[in-house]
Amino acid sequence: MAGGSNPIEAPLAEVVKTHIKGTTGISGLKRLSGGASQETWSFDATTASEPVPLILRRAPGGARPPSETAVGLATEAKLIELAGAAGVPVPTVRYVLAKEDDVGDGFIMNRIAGETIARKILRDDEFANARPKLARQCGEILAKLHSIDRATLPPLRISPAESEIAQYRNIYKAHGHPHPVFELTLRWLTDNMPPPGTAHTLVHGDFRNGNLMIGPDGVRAVLDWEIAHVGDPMEDLGWICVNSWRFGNIDQPVGGFGTREDMFDGYEAAGGGRVDPDRVKFWEVLGTLKWGIMCTIMVTAFKTGADRSVERATIGRRSSETEIDLLRLLAPLA
Repeated sequence: MAGGSNPIEAPLAEVVKTHIKGTTGISGLKRLSGGASQETWSFDATTASEPVPLILRRAPGGARPPSETAVGLATEAKLIELAGAAGVPVPTVRYVLAKEDDVGDGFIMNRIAGETIARKILRDDEFANARPKLARQCGEILAKLHSIDRATLPPLRISPAESEIAQYRNIYKAHGHPHPVFELTLRWLTDNMPPPGTAHTLVHGDFRNGNLMIGPDGVRAVLDWEIAHVGDPMEDLGWICVNSWRFGNIDQPVGGFGTREDMFDGYEAAGGGRVDPDRVKFWEVLGTLKWGIMCTIMVTAFKTGADRSVERATIGRRSSETEIDLLRLLAPLA
């Protein structure tokens, strides 16, 4: 991007020079594709020697209204720092933006080399040696994430199973289009909720293939912490098993690259406590329903003209796929 053509380039350069020791400016600022809810900018901090690869994670247009489910960017940065201290692979946060910086809400972190595009991770030869290790690594990482002391967490929403069911039931009802499979699933979820008194921990909320930076050596970073909350730790283990996040490799339930047994073994071996497969299934079912309902929201956005992109219309059609997935989960073939 040419110098002066981007209104955040000059103030961002001043922030970097002021707060990241040894830097003299920035170069190569460009916005990356993806990231529907936040902006992601890649750039290098210039120094007297080698450039420092960095990422700016920024609210759209510099500011975003408060959300009932998404944490603020300063909170996200704090969670990343806590996760790193617990041994979770994450990018190092270099600076959290302040209002006077004139760049907007956001933070600067190290740029990690690797791949997040799931289909490449599952099919490219570059990741062939990593794939057999990924499920166990995910279990080990989640054990560390769930071990973070709740007393150290910033304020987060507490969202047990009953709250999640109520939230998505309300969204589904507001949509106004009947889906008998969704009705059946909501009934099943209500009848199979985790027992009262289930221990709660920090939950990433979107731990899945696509939000993991992968290299030939395995998982290099856990990304996208914006819907983190306090809840049942089995939620994270269930979400990564949702069929939509297998990207066609349906026989490999963990992210399309591994087995539940490998993930569970890694989780328990890393100190995560005993895995409850029934609770994991509950959260896989709820996660599948959630994605199906989110797909119907995409249809509404397209039909009303709020977002006429082909992507919105295409994703909206995928709600029917989740109905098939739900039937397979609730009434598996013998």
